[in-house]
Amino acid sequence: MPLPFSETAMDNALPHTYQQPAYFQLRTVYDWLWAVAVLTGCGYVFSQYHALMDGYEAGILLVTAPLLIWLGWSWSGIKSFGLCVAAFSLLAISLYGSDLSRGENAFLLKYLFASQSAIMWMSALYVMATATYFGLLLSGREFVGKVAASLTWSATVMGMTGLMVRWRESYLVGADIGHTPVSNLYEVFILFAIITALLYLHYEQHYKTRSLGAFVLLVISAAIGFLLWYTFDRHADGIQPLVPALNSYWMKIHVPANFVGYGAFSLAAMIGLVYVLKSRAQADKPEGLLSARLPDLALLDDLMHKAIALGFAFFTLATILGALWAAEAWGGYWSWDPKETWALIVWLNYAAWLHMRLTKGWSGKPMAWWAIIGFFVTLFAFLGVNMFLSGLHSYGEL
Repeated sequence: MPLPFSETAMDNALPHTYQQPAYFQLRTVYDWLWAVAVLTGCGYVFSQYHALMDGYEAGILLVTAPLLIWLGWSWSGIKSFGLCVAAFSLLAISLYGSDLSRGENAFLLKYLFASQSAIMWMSALYVMATATYFGLLLSGREFVGKVAASLTWSATVMGMTGLMVRWRESYLVGADIGHTPVSNLYEVFILFAIITALLYLHYEQHYKTRSLGAFVLLVISAAIGFLLWYTFDRHADGIQPLVPALNSYWMKIHVPANFVGYGAFSLAAMIGLVYVLKSRAQADKPEGLLSARLPDLALLDDLMHKAIALGFAFFTLATILGALWAAEAWGGYWSWDPKETWALIVWLNYAAWLHMRLTKGWSGKPMAWWAIIGFFVTLFAFLGVNMFLSGLHSYGEL
């Protein structure tokens, strides 16, 4: 009796091996529109300001374009963020024209988009976001969490807009004074707040939890408190010419890489603090507020590891770039300057953390405490060296 299916028919009936679509085939229309917007924006920047760029700066712009496209494709939130920053920055630049004094007369500049106005909005919104995240922790209401996240996004948009507009303002002060706004403590504290917030917002969206926001925003609010004191007590918001050693393309890549590291280490420290609080709450009050509202310990441990790994990668890159910059500026890669020495201490601290995690399997509360202590080591390298020590890096003394 013949079989109902031949061998060939049976082979054809078997499901074919699934082939995952290629990376570019997964892109949506919005992804491609984002890519076009980024390329258009970079083209506009080059056409308008190429006369002020050297070859290295043009190369940085060339690398920035695909990096921004990849970020937008990997994280949908960055698209809206980037478009808002671009729209607000271009509006402010167009309102200024070539006259810096318009910042005192034009309503939108004076109260919204001039660099100092935008940074004040950033400061207020971050503080409001911190309070709202604590409201979420106490109430557990989803709506409160959405408001807190929206406030954080809004603050980050205004902060980044403030930096972009300040960049243009520096050139309006004088073509020989214009510089990327990452050259002093005032500017890098803004950058620190923005980068830390973006890192947190990425993990918040990825892990679908907002209960860490209250603790992470505490660090940002502390930075805002210092920034406001530095602004009003020391009048640090003024745009000043760069010292010769800082007038370099290295600053444009070394400083942002450094502060991705600082932001990630700060995020890890706050996650470590939450881990300690959660573990104690589970031991003392298993049904209490912190036990119920804070993320699981396993998730916190994993997120802390990822934050430190990311920070370590960028801090390593920044250290290498800093050595190359030092060789060009001072004739040597390493001089045991206090800033360099403490940067090495920070690097060794987190290298040891990752080594014990990956080779010995350490995890849990000891690593959480290590991350918290590491934050204070990093804080001294970031700020304490400027306050108490002097050396070749004494550009941001208080």
